[in-house]
Amino acid sequence: MKKILIKSGWALAAIVTLLSACSKFEEINKSPKEADASQVQVEYFINNSIIGAQMDPNIAERSFVLYWKTASRQHLSGGLSSGNPNDDWSTEYYRYSSTWLNHINTAIQIADEKIKTGDIKPYTENLRQVARIWRAYLMSELSDNFGPIPIKAFDGGNPDFAGVKEVYYYILDELKDASAKLNTTIQPTDDLKLLDPAYGYDFAKWKKYANSMRLRLAMRLSEVDGGKARAEFEDAVKGELIDDASATFQVQEKGGWDALSGVMSREWNAQILSTTLENIYTGLGGVKTADQLGAAYQSYIKPADWAGLQLKDHFSTMTNDPFAGFWFDGLPQTIDPRAYKAFIPAGDFTNANFSRFPSYDQPTWETTARDLVNEAGGVVKTLEGKFTWNGSNAGDWGAKGTKNKWYGFPGSSPRLGQQFRNSANKRIFFHAWETNFLIAEAAVRGWTVPVSGKAAYEKAISQSFEYWGVSGFLSTYLASTDFNRTGTSVSWDHTAEPPATHLMNFKDGYSGAAGTVAINYPVNNLYKNGTVKNDLLTKIITQKYIAQVPWLPLEGWNDKRRLGLPFFENPMIEQTLVTLPALNNTNYMTSNVNFFPQRLKYPSSLKNTNGKGYDQAVAALPGGGDAVLTPLWWAKKP
Repeated sequence: MKKILIKSGWALAAIVTLLSACSKFEEINKSPKEADASQVQVEYFINNSIIGAQMDPNIAERSFVLYWKTASRQHLSGGLSSGNPNDDWSTEYYRYSSTWLNHINTAIQIADEKIKTGDIKPYTENLRQVARIWRAYLMSELSDNFGPIPIKAFDGGNPDFAGVKEVYYYILDELKDASAKLNTTIQPTDDLKLLDPAYGYDFAKWKKYANSMRLRLAMRLSEVDGGKARAEFEDAVKGELIDDASATFQVQEKGGWDALSGVMSREWNAQILSTTLENIYTGLGGVKTADQLGAAYQSYIKPADWAGLQLKDHFSTMTNDPFAGFWFDGLPQTIDPRAYKAFIPAGDFTNANFSRFPSYDQPTWETTARDLVNEAGGVVKTLEGKFTWNGSNAGDWGAKGTKNKWYGFPGSSPRLGQQFRNSANKRIFFHAWETNFLIAEAAVRGWTVPVSGKAAYEKAISQSFEYWGVSGFLSTYLASTDFNRTGTSVSWDHTAEPPATHLMNFKDGYSGAAGTVAINYPVNNLYKNGTVKNDLLTKIITQKYIAQVPWLPLEGWNDKRRLGLPFFENPMIEQTLVTLPALNNTNYMTSNVNFFPQRLKYPSSLKNTNGKGYDQAVAALPGGGDAVLTPLWWAKKP
């Protein structure tokens, strides 16, 4: 009988392990390197690859939460946001990614063998194309983290590494060809549907996913390879796309400890609101807090010109956050209506989505009041965090952080809602709002697209609002000319720049004395030399960033690296950060690529196991070597 030999340069697990999620393979009692062709099915390997990439808690905590959400400033966390990755976490992510790629490469190999021998089913050729599409995503994910990766990684032995440009050209070609070859008239069997956790083998949706992925990856090249980016984008946008929620690429989570467990479900990660999101949400869209929340919250709402309590002895001012040194003692007058849905204020115990994590330590989430102390440990002031809106910034807080018992304490800060932490949601890999934001960006660039930039932009926001259940505020929001704390408004037709400063009221947090302060809108030197805060591209990326919270943090990091948008404040530097040596007490008010992580270093194990490949990878980086601050090819700045 014909045998199929499984071989892959990514191979890190035996075929028995690869097929563990498929009950039909429990009957196989053969060599893990040899199986009868009739017993090995393409769909089993595709299923394992998709489910694996959903991430079990071990790798989800390290890559999705502690790397991607940290780098994209979706929550408070140090580590990578301060330029300090963890080699063990990188090793695990590389190992897992290699396994997912091994699964999908094996699926393609098996499909090729079956087609060659004529051992096919009506849908075998389509499965091959689906496998190629999914492999393209996995390769883009791995490359967006590390940079150069292998392309031909399934011929046996240690693979050669290709530069990021070559990787992107390859996967764009793969997506185009695979999409063209999908036969959308073929109907899957009921059994086959069960082995596709994303689309149930609706091949029309896989075609949409391939085309929308092409839009995403083509746009990634916009700053360094504009001609290629435009040609790929304009070709892909002619096809069927993920244009409404019904075609969302998403995978259902479930409780437990396996690859389908929620990616944000680990209780010890507090996922506190970041300063970046606080500044982006606050004041954006003209929707009043009073209209969003019930009567119990009304007394906590502050005037629009309120800056909060100034507490410079306990809150660092060594950053370009426009409200550095202030603590906001209430709820904002106006705020993006998705904010309170995503991050629940401290003490909001009657909210069904309030997170009571960690469940094993009730005082951690139940305690809302925290002290500020002096050098001797005496209480200087107690901050009541209940129904207040404060993000937190990473970095080195120095002595101020030692005396600040509020900073980083879960119970006194807004935190990610429980609906994203209970393993009962669907992890989104690609939603229609991203397709439309990409089209809006292409329109602004002058590329040929099927609808106007404004129409795509407003449709994308509408789709995000629908997801969050806040569509009732849409008309007010889209018409708003109010600036958020970074100087950006919502209305497409409002591109006036904010004033350099705006006058606000505050209180000295220690004496209670009232005063006024001129707050500067931050200068984002990474985008148009800091001269622009409210142009169309800034609006699009700001809205795209908000919409991708919390499911697509890697895309938020990608846009930041590609464009310098949206504005991220620098980490605190009360003391010098050895991991960000370029950031110091003379330049912390500016933005610079050397102040933000650009990639992950390769795991130390790679050099030992594939020294030739490692040397190829480092040589293919733009310059700076295997370092966190070395930009990827598509993120290079002039």
